[in-house]
Amino acid sequence: MIKVYDGKAVIVDPGQGSGRHKDLKREMRKLSLEIHAQLTTHGHADHVKVAPKIEAPLFAHRFEFSIVESPLNREILTFGSKAPRGFLVSQFEGEVKVHGIFEWNDVIFGLKAIKLNGHSPGMTGFLDEENAVIYAGDSFFGERVLQAVGIPYLVEPELFKDSIKQLQYYVDEGLLLIPSHGKAVKGEEARKLLDFNIKRIEETERRILELLKKPMSLDELAYRLSKYFNVSPTPQMLALNLVPLRAFMAKLYNEGKVEAFLDNGLKWKIRGD
Repeated sequence: MIKVYDGKAVIVDPGQGSGRHKDLKREMRKLSLEIHAQLTTHGHADHVKVAPKIEAPLFAHRFEFSIVESPLNREILTFGSKAPRGFLVSQFEGEVKVHGIFEWNDVIFGLKAIKLNGHSPGMTGFLDEENAVIYAGDSFFGERVLQAVGIPYLVEPELFKDSIKQLQYYVDEGLLLIPSHGKAVKGEEARKLLDFNIKRIEETERRILELLKKPMSLDELAYRLSKYFNVSPTPQMLALNLVPLRAFMAKLYNEGKVEAFLDNGLKWKIRGD
């Protein structure tokens, strides 16, 4: 998204792609606009990869600061540790300099930073009240994306759901929602898509509990979930799905519904079985 503020352009989530920075600069020249600043919703590589090539200061939420800047921290957040070289689609080794941080509810370059965490620790939406738009980043996903991956990528299921409920309020106020992965939606279309995201979270949790009637490892659980959601798994997809799956297991463990045990490795089962 591009916000024109005080006669200059502010780019939200510069993104990735070998020629994306050139495309952005070219479009700004067509509009006779100078790129004044960059904002990022969160620190995943696909949102910040070209930021250093745009040559404008970058701002991030304080919870995302070290994730944006450190190649290792980006991989830890998305993979759980240092990732094999070339294993992740958006993986890159370069550092990304953050020039300033913001807090939720700050207004920066005419955009209000909104707390929409759950997908990542400091996931932020940007509210443009003047144009009745929210750039929502990865706080929810398009239906085709969810159908392709099965499990929504997140680090805390309840926070993810809370963020969607916050977005539902803005939809009721008539705002347009722009996700990073999917088309812009508003009104009834937005309500249905947000509801689809929540239902996928709830369905994932129910299915985990059903599958764990037979004890299994997280790897086996991730594979079986992909089959349940009719997803053709790849090693990369299953590795990424282990991150949200661990978040679901933490929630269920804290609620006293599952427990871990050893049986030729770490396995999980319904508590008390």
